[in-house]
Amino acid sequence: MAAFNVVRCRVKPGREFEFIDAHRKARPEMKGFAGGWVVKTGERTFCIIGQWRRFLDIVNARPQMITMLDGMRDMLEDLGDELGVTDPVSGEAVAKLGASRPAKKKKKRPERAAGGKSTGAAKARTTRKKRSAAGTRSRPR
Repeated sequence: MAAFNVVRCRVKPGREFEFIDAHRKARPEMKGFAGGWVVKTGERTFCIIGQWRRFLDIVNARPQMITMLDGMRDMLEDLGDELGVTDPVSGEAVAKLGASRPAKKKKKRPERAAGGKSTGAAKARTTRKKRSAAGTRSRPR
């Protein structure tokens, strides 16, 4: 099953656009990397989420990820609590969550003309029912 890494960070004031732009332009060539997202989680706070084919791919790519971080480190603020500028976590997916399916569209009722008379398709259905009840057919079989 897939694996993910999530890196929480806080960008220095006035550097948000530069930080986002650097990630948009990045094209990491790391084996097993399936793509990722930059998620704004608050005022100047972000999470970078990477999707990988397997956890071992994350382990093997750590030196490359650190090199990428080194290129952006000056844009980031220290998070405190001895974390440094990032708070990374990673692991294997244990379940895939499915989205709910959209509700089925209700069929439209036929429109009624003034005086309550049917129009269009409803009128054709009524005519077929009358013919059927009378024993006549509109088309030969």
